Amino acid sequence: MEKEEVFVIDGMTCAACAATVENAVSKIDHVDSAVVNLTTEKMTVRYNPDLVSEEEIEKAVADAGYGASVFDPATAKSQSERQSEATQNMWHKFLLSALFAVPLLYLSMGSMMGLWVPDVVSMDSHPLVFALVQLVLTLPVMYLGRRFYVNGFRSLIKGHPNMDSLVALATSAAFIYSLYGVYHVVLGHAHHAHMLYFESVAVILTLITLGKYFETLSKGRTSDAIQKLVKLSAKTATVIRDGEEESVPIENVVIGDILLVKPGEKIPVDGRVVSGHSAIDESMLTGESIPVEKVADDKVFGASINGQGSLTIQAERVGDETLLAQIIKLVEDAQQTKAPIAKIADRVAGVFVPAVITIALVTFAFWYFVMGEGFVFALQVAIAVLVIACPCALGLATPTAIMVGTGRGAENGILYKRGDVLENAHHIDTMVFDKTGTITQGKPQVVDVITYHGDEKSLLSNVASIEKYSEHPLSQAIVEKAVAEKLDFSEVENFTSLTGRGLQGEVAGGQTFYIGNRRLMEELQVDLSASEAAVLAATQKGQTPIYISENQQLQGVMAVADLLKVDSKETVAKLQNKGIDVVLLTGDNSKTAQAIAKQAGIKTVISEVLPDQKSHAIKDLQSQGKLVAMVGDGINDAPALAVADIGIAVGSGTDIAIESADIILMKPEISDILKALSISHLTIKVVKENLFWAFIYNILAIPVAMGILYLFGGPLLNPMIAGLAMGFSSVSVVLNALRLKYIKLK
Repeated sequence: MEKEEVFVIDGMTCAACAATVENAVSKIDHVDSAVVNLTTEKMTVRYNPDLVSEEEIEKAVADAGYGASVFDPATAKSQSERQSEATQNMWHKFLLSALFAVPLLYLSMGSMMGLWVPDVVSMDSHPLVFALVQLVLTLPVMYLGRRFYVNGFRSLIKGHPNMDSLVALATSAAFIYSLYGVYHVVLGHAHHAHMLYFESVAVILTLITLGKYFETLSKGRTSDAIQKLVKLSAKTATVIRDGEEESVPIENVVIGDILLVKPGEKIPVDGRVVSGHSAIDESMLTGESIPVEKVADDKVFGASINGQGSLTIQAERVGDETLLAQIIKLVEDAQQTKAPIAKIADRVAGVFVPAVITIALVTFAFWYFVMGEGFVFALQVAIAVLVIACPCALGLATPTAIMVGTGRGAENGILYKRGDVLENAHHIDTMVFDKTGTITQGKPQVVDVITYHGDEKSLLSNVASIEKYSEHPLSQAIVEKAVAEKLDFSEVENFTSLTGRGLQGEVAGGQTFYIGNRRLMEELQVDLSASEAAVLAATQKGQTPIYISENQQLQGVMAVADLLKVDSKETVAKLQNKGIDVVLLTGDNSKTAQAIAKQAGIKTVISEVLPDQKSHAIKDLQSQGKLVAMVGDGINDAPALAVADIGIAVGSGTDIAIESADIILMKPEISDILKALSISHLTIKVVKENLFWAFIYNILAIPVAMGILYLFGGPLLNPMIAGLAMGFSSVSVVLNALRLKYIKLK
């Protein structure tokens, strides 16, 4: 039996860290997979709990140089809390580091730049004091940045060097050389005071800490979507117990509780309206700005906002079972799973750090042994290579974009279940639609009333009076038509439901009407010749004819149809313009299916298939080499949704928890499919841009750090400038990802 567990990982700073943890856990026998998300600092592990314990997984992570603990949603700090703590901690470290690094930089560079320096610490007057003060100012900065050394050297010893290893090696080399200089100054060799690089150590660590601060600050902004969703939930609820109103914490509400929701309050949990009438703002869940009218027996969802009326509701889902909780979980899951494109960064990170260390050693050897430059010069160039090469931006390129993309989707009522779904969605070349409730409104409506004797409104009033006693969807459509026309209803006697054929009833005045299908009319020997042309026209449009007769005389025909959604035709046209083949897949009869397809502009129709046969139709399309998305209501279409490359469930959100769909559209409008594809396309475009800039930055910067320009009379790259550039390269990648929040969706 396989188990999936989420662990919180401490101490990661880069893509190589994440790759190291993944490799360490993946090597454990009976662990199927380990996926680490650097941005959320979580690891999802699939393993056999009978053969592997949580302690073994935690030990493997600890041996790799990091911390791991099982994620418990009930007790663990939220991601936003952890992010906030990390940001504050990093800011405090930067301020303290700067407190020592700034005077150190002034002291070491001041005399060379002609600035005033107190005589007591002057390099020329008191070289030993000058050297020792620099050493004393450097040590606190190294202590504040000790994480780089602990993680870096531990990873290096374990054979999995990471970005911290580069920083640790570079600054350690500069520090050790500077200590060597202090030793010579103590011996009386005052000229060695010119060969101290303490300021490089302190400033590099300070600037990298500043870069990490901006990085954590930006990473916090990428997870805004989840933070906003978490804040939506109500904190208290008014429960009616023993006839008394009582305000209780939301955690104390149980299924079956009767709750009072006053005007303007948030609906506390998912439930059903017991009494009252109001308009509910569900925009925070569905993205739909128009309030939804709610009356008795209607479903309501936690975090939506009540309008002007008071409602009494019965709690049906509480805690982790509510729609909001499931949305939060889906968004978190999507952000924690790794998109295939992220593996590029992982593979590069795995070989990049050892390669950089090798390049730094070769660079040192080239300048020292081949070019005959001094030890200090060669060391400075090697340090610049180590610092500039840190590709932290590489580790952020994918997760930040995926996080912002899924958040942007959630804000628009579009939920991606996994990161790979977000990546693959825009590759779809065939879109298969279910008919009822997807392309159509899923609710029959009277579209035409034809009378052969008497007045149209009178006929509709009499028929609706009888249909009111039936719960059949077609009956409800006729009743709604009469209500919309503001017609009066008559008293009905001798109502009879004629199974499989229709209804019979006697209205005030003694008129007995028979309402039903052709079979009923033929049994009554009603002459239907007058209606043939109208019925033929209706059936060709996919409409269902309902015959009305009185005393064996045909009174009229009503045409009922499940109409297209208002956005269906436009959506189909836009998908086809993108080069996507659109297919209608339905269990309805061929004639109706063809009629609906014609109205929607769909050329390919697969009709008269049972629910379990829909999945075979999807497989047939896939066997032709097509990448298929299936769009359905998420219940009857579950097998097809599961088989499709991308399953898209359309609805009002009541079926949000279905396992078979990969993308869930909270609103019934299928035009959101275009938004879903657009978000997918934009996200992967930003990921590719990030990867490009992360790669190109290192490709261009490393040769400069190696001294290529210096060979031709150009400048050397100062290690401090390298540290600053490395830190802000990460920030640029995160800021590029944040653009996704503001790009207009097509």
